[in-house]
Amino acid sequence: IVGRYLEHSRISYFFNNGEENLYLSSADLMPRNLDRRVEVAFPVENGKLKAQLIKILKIMLKDNAQARELHNDKSYYYIEGDDSKKVNAQEWLMERAVKSGRTYIKNKI
Repeated sequence: IVGRYLEHSRISYFFNNGEENLYLSSADLMPRNLDRRVEVAFPVENGKLKAQLIKILKIMLKDNAQARELHNDKSYYYIEGDDSKKVNAQEWLMERAVKSGRTYIKNKI
């Protein structure tokens, strides 16, 4: 999902033998990033942070405004959700960041 900042999350989530493993990385898994660049991926070990990232992934999966699906013919199609309510994951994340920042500032003053 790419929004107005042309950025997307790089969260990898694995359910490994009953254990949730999350990794953050500097690049997505494309040959140009894996073969010709130096990129970093690291595990997320903090439980609270894992829970927050899983929540973000769930919001991303509900996106029916910007999300696209890659088909076998290498073309992308918008994903149409069942809900009548549009969910734009990146807008939701930006609004949440603004609210969080305001709450932080309000509590510090």
